[in-house]
Amino acid sequence: MKVSELMERVASTNTGLIVAYIKDGLEEMNILAETHVTTARIDITANQRFYDLPNDMVKLMDVRCKGQLNTKDEYRSIPRGIGNISNKDSDGI
Repeated sequence: MKVSELMERVASTNTGLIVAYIKDGLEEMNILAETHVTTARIDITANQRFYDLPNDMVKLMDVRCKGQLNTKDEYRSIPRGIGNISNKDSDGI
């Protein structure tokens, strides 16, 4: 379907608005369907809390660490902290 056909169906003459709606819809479908999943590897550093993430990233799906809760040097998921975390970091955040 072309943009002009979609504009006729919704009875709109504002091309810019319709194109923006199409882009928003495509981005939302990408979030829900996870069609373009890529893997990025970032080396962790001792005593570093924050890391730079890719600018084109939409959703962080999983964080894995080698040797997390095992002694076999396997990669395991790091549990996500949800809610009020009682332990405060040394940086005060």
